[in-house]
Amino acid sequence: MSMRIWGILFFALLGAVPLAATAEPLRIEITDGVIEPLPFAAPEFVPENGGSGQLAADIARVVAADLAGTGLFREIDKTAFISQVSSFSAPVQYADWKAINAQALITGAVSVAGEKVTVKFRVYDVFAGQELGSGLQLAGTKAGWRRMAHKVADTVYSRITGEGAYFDSRVVYVAENGPKNARKKRLAIMDYDGANVKYLTDSKAIVLAPRFSPTGDRVLYTSYETGFPRIYVLDVESVGRRVLQSREGTTSFAPRFSPDGRRVVYSQESGGNSDLYLMDVSTGSEQRLTSAPSIETSPSFSPDGSQIVFESDRSGSQQIYIMSASGGEARRISAGAGRYGTPVWSPRGDLVAFTKQSKGRFHIGVMRTDGSGEKLLTASFLEEGPTWSPNGRVIMFTRETQGASGRSSLYSVDITGRNLKRVTTEGGASDPSWSPLQK
Repeated sequence: MSMRIWGILFFALLGAVPLAATAEPLRIEITDGVIEPLPFAAPEFVPENGGSGQLAADIARVVAADLAGTGLFREIDKTAFISQVSSFSAPVQYADWKAINAQALITGAVSVAGEKVTVKFRVYDVFAGQELGSGLQLAGTKAGWRRMAHKVADTVYSRITGEGAYFDSRVVYVAENGPKNARKKRLAIMDYDGANVKYLTDSKAIVLAPRFSPTGDRVLYTSYETGFPRIYVLDVESVGRRVLQSREGTTSFAPRFSPDGRRVVYSQESGGNSDLYLMDVSTGSEQRLTSAPSIETSPSFSPDGSQIVFESDRSGSQQIYIMSASGGEARRISAGAGRYGTPVWSPRGDLVAFTKQSKGRFHIGVMRTDGSGEKLLTASFLEEGPTWSPNGRVIMFTRETQGASGRSSLYSVDITGRNLKRVTTEGGASDPSWSPLQK
């Protein structure tokens, strides 16, 4: 798929419910870095019983923040509203919303019964004067209200863009604190927008490269708690863990799950040489995939599990290669000047994200799987470790500031190179891994 895959996104439903034949559908035109965000109105959701007022306001706030945060949408200030929504079942005054140029309208209602929360919502095409599909309803708990808000935003986003959802997801990362020469590192997990942080390990040992399983319930990571790197697998909910790989006289690192979660590919160093290995998670049996007098690391599976992209210096400099998941000959796909590393296959299967070092600068970029269409999305003093959103639309990565403190932070950027922004975290953060959509 070309780098202009976001050329024109029509206002369409996931269920392919058609708009009226006489109405001009809303659309978002996205070219290489140029877009006019779609203006939308999101009145506060209607509280339908006592105790739901604050929740209704909070849920509507998160829905609007999710959409506006994509850079594809622009929220209209509530002070501009002519109509107010006081009842979920009341008819929509389309003329009032047209007058303030709201092209999309999102309404909702919230009710509470004990700890149970119910959210109803609708999406309207204002200029076509009709609802997009039928209204939907979600049930959850007070404690899980943010997830409900993300699910509402995911549905709205998908209906307006026709693209896959990604708000109801999480990110596991390395939380950092302390001076650069004595930095403490521990694993943490959070919502994609930085909320609901939970720490998974203590800071007694250095941890690196956390990577989600395809189902989002487990995390692979590398720990130095024994003095040399060992690969662990951790259960996210129970925080129970076990050693996955440890062999006398070797060091193992850079693990990543296969798409079916049954295998793990990783690097293993022995005698100064690093090669790629494949392990069956249930049996522990290993298969050596590469055998070259060079450093092979940072492997990542294709979405169908048939191929692996990785970095190697076998050509004399750090470059990106692709080979069969069963091993064999590898083909180089990076061709530009500079050093390439940390490749990660897009969940769509069409692109590979990477880190590039060239002319004293670091970049996050993407290229097609044959190496064509290289596009650099960012540039700074130091950045690395891209990870894909579940829908393949956004990339999150680590950026480190220059200077003695060298603070690391997480940033995200659209694959067009637009909407670069920092992800809020508690303290320093690095090495993110984006989960699939939560179940």
